[in-house]
Amino acid sequence: MDDVRVSDSIKIAGEGDPVVFLHGGPGLRDYGVLLQSELAEWRLIHYQQRGLAPSPTTGPFTVEQHFEDLISVLDAQGMDRVILLGHSWGCSLGLYTAIVAPERVAGLVLVDPLGTDGDGGASAMNHTLTERLLPAVRPQAKEVDKRLSLPQPTDEDGTEYLALRWPGYFASPENAPPLPADFAFSLTCNVQTMTSLLEHMAGGTFTRALSALHMPVEFVIGKESPIPTEASQSTAAMLPHANTTIVPNAGHLPWYERPGCVREALERLSIKCAL
Repeated sequence: MDDVRVSDSIKIAGEGDPVVFLHGGPGLRDYGVLLQSELAEWRLIHYQQRGLAPSPTTGPFTVEQHFEDLISVLDAQGMDRVILLGHSWGCSLGLYTAIVAPERVAGLVLVDPLGTDGDGGASAMNHTLTERLLPAVRPQAKEVDKRLSLPQPTDEDGTEYLALRWPGYFASPENAPPLPADFAFSLTCNVQTMTSLLEHMAGGTFTRALSALHMPVEFVIGKESPIPTEASQSTAAMLPHANTTIVPNAGHLPWYERPGCVREALERLSIKCAL
């Protein structure tokens, strides 16, 4: 990531101890702002990942490149060793960073991650999200699915696909909050990054190394998430210093339905971290 673009992509809120947020996707608009009230006592540092402006919109879209971008963000902030707070795909990026550069990671909070072998529960998630489609949008969703199966689907098709499935990420889809106003999606970034991530999973990048990680890790898992809870639990079982909290009546963004669950995990982690 260009030094000029790094400064453009970073946002900071609060004045407490620092935590770096890694948003999900991949290829989504950064939504770190959604956690500001949850983490009001922390200095929340978040940034737009590669794929959407103001970060570079060109590839390579690989796990390795996203890692290099994160290191550029940490260096730009003068942060040698930090707590990483990942959500969804951001958890995979956080774990990869802990494996490749453990000296940069004091601890991890992983909120509703994919697993680290097979497809990480991605197929099951997509199936559940389709099952949870609200009745009124099912015909529209079928049309979008058809367009996505064409040789050159567009970012607009991908954005519409996710927007229609947004309610299904929550324990109670009919009561889901509105989609963020600045919601945007890079389909190319998503597809290519996920391909890279699945290659790492198949090659054992995570499963070979997790047992050697010695920083504390807090898992926060929504019991009603479209990602099977077993996917996260199998990863946690490989980590020697992991603690898992399964949040009842909560989905993929558990802080919405159970406010305080991420803050509490971060507080537990910070006690264990020697920064």
